[in-house]
Amino acid sequence: MFKTILFDLDGTLTDPAAGITNSFIHALEYFGIEIPSYEKLCSFIGPPLPYTFEKEFGFTGEKNDLAVKKYREHFATKGLFENTVYEGIPQLLQALKEKGFELIVATSKPEQYSVQILDHFDLSKYFDFICGSNMDESRSKKEEVIEYALGLTNNKNKETILMIGDREYDIIGAQKNNIKSCGVLFGYGSKEEHQNAGADFICDSVKDLQDLLLG
Repeated sequence: MFKTILFDLDGTLTDPAAGITNSFIHALEYFGIEIPSYEKLCSFIGPPLPYTFEKEFGFTGEKNDLAVKKYREHFATKGLFENTVYEGIPQLLQALKEKGFELIVATSKPEQYSVQILDHFDLSKYFDFICGSNMDESRSKKEEVIEYALGLTNNKNKETILMIGDREYDIIGAQKNNIKSCGVLFGYGSKEEHQNAGADFICDSVKDLQDLLLG
């Protein structure tokens, strides 16, 4: 059914909770803001940073830019690798490559960090392209990253391209680019979130995902 698979990174290939929550704590402490619960901090995993700082804390303009800078002070040095690969993901990627799938990472995380993380966990070798946002937060919306990724692949048959991610942003971004989407529930989005966003498929586990893609 599919020939090209786009994977989100955070909450789909790896569990980045420790690094992301610690980086948010670092930024919020700088501004003297009360630290939200761990569960609330985990809900920030997925959307672009400027969006989260504005939506959750009302930061705009230079204050928002500074918040992103403070977040990255921790993330670039420590948070990057406070991260674990979901069980079964390397085996799934290996199986997909052996079957001839084209694999692409499409993440709102800066591309520079994404490459470092995937290199660190020896996952880069499975991907034809690693697509993320720019460090200046341009190309940070998921639909923009997906559009960028689709411009790199030689596969122009959108019926054979699938976006896999754990949040509604992945599903909505896929829809805006007229490709199919699959929500995964082992990350940070709920079944209801994916259903409301209009996911074409929903998988509970990495095993379910493998069954969907490889039969």
